[in-house]
Amino acid sequence: MFVDQAVIRAKAGDGGDGVVSFRREKFVPAGGPDGGNGGRGGDVVLLADEGLRTLVEFRYQSHFKAENGARGGGSRKQGKTGADRIIKVPVGTVIKVDGEVVGDLTRHGQTMVVARGGRGGQGNASFAGPTRQAPAFAQKGEAGEESVLELELKLLADVGLIGYPNVGKSSLIARISAARPKIASYPFTTITPNLGVVVLDDHTSFVVADIPGLIEGAHRGVGLGHSFLRHVERTRVLIHVLDAAALEGRDPIADFHKINEELRLYDPKLADRPQLVAANKIDLPQSEDYLSRTIQSLTELGYEVYPISAATGKGVDRLIGRAAAVLDEITRLEKDSAAEEENQYVIYRPSRPSSLRDFSISKEGDVFVVEGEGFEGWLARLDLNNYETLMYIQRTLQRVGVSDALREAGVQDGDTVKVGDLEFEFVE
Repeated sequence: MFVDQAVIRAKAGDGGDGVVSFRREKFVPAGGPDGGNGGRGGDVVLLADEGLRTLVEFRYQSHFKAENGARGGGSRKQGKTGADRIIKVPVGTVIKVDGEVVGDLTRHGQTMVVARGGRGGQGNASFAGPTRQAPAFAQKGEAGEESVLELELKLLADVGLIGYPNVGKSSLIARISAARPKIASYPFTTITPNLGVVVLDDHTSFVVADIPGLIEGAHRGVGLGHSFLRHVERTRVLIHVLDAAALEGRDPIADFHKINEELRLYDPKLADRPQLVAANKIDLPQSEDYLSRTIQSLTELGYEVYPISAATGKGVDRLIGRAAAVLDEITRLEKDSAAEEENQYVIYRPSRPSSLRDFSISKEGDVFVVEGEGFEGWLARLDLNNYETLMYIQRTLQRVGVSDALREAGVQDGDTVKVGDLEFEFVE
């Protein structure tokens, strides 16, 4: 089954909790706090693997979770870091979040972090200081990031064969490579893209893709074209296969313009893609009625037309040789901009909560509300039922400037202040 689209959910591992612990040794009466920090949660990572060809595996599994970090221990023991979850995807997979492209894995072994593990919580030893020598509280681990990802596979092929159904694309790819697609005389014989490797000599080879039959209206979803037009985007050279014998009763010149219009409507950049024309089925007598006119008409438009017979092999070597030469020209031009192309997408790394110093103060009735993206995650990692934790929160709010800002906003003794889900009475 060829599957080129999938939606998955990735959940990174949560950070391990820090612990509250004190040294309790026979001859150390005041050993002090020694609670260790929790371990970091594992990441969820996509890995491009050239051994995969479709996204079919994600039909059966769509939820992926990395390992949580371990809890810290006494004697300042650090919790174990959670193992990363590696998800293998085919080379050529595009990653989207909310419809926006955030990554593009185009090389074997390329990786992308799509959900980062949560940081481990700090043990009470980390909160000890000159003024707080025996803290009896610790920090919980941070929750790992969660992402809903849209995966879209775009085949990586140097040459794409396009054209109406039954023009001979499958026969041509079978002639020039080891690919063995299904070949028959009814529409949409090819319902999945076929890939083949063309070898000209010891130093020249390229990958060719037989794109399933396009028809008029393909860009709107008519026929099979809409499902596979995305695969044309990856190809560097197009070979437009025409039925020069018009066995289906269509004019090959009209076919050519209709298919190119579908490409333009789908993506205007495809109209500028180098395109060679293969006038196929010249072994049939009917081709005499159309071949000369097709060559003349398309040559006047600036296209190179190659009369071929995929059935007998006539003219095929010349066509493939020219395709290889065009690819070589493109490769030379691409070398200068390779680094820029490689980094055209931003690797998706969801942002961490902002600093506690980034806050605003508003008033809802008689309540002063402190708002800031960083507070929610910060408070979620603390035990609000612990008295020492509340004292730590108070001192932190003073340190980051919240108390001074509240005074400037007009807070008075006894007024209610809300920070996240925490409400308290302001006392000078």
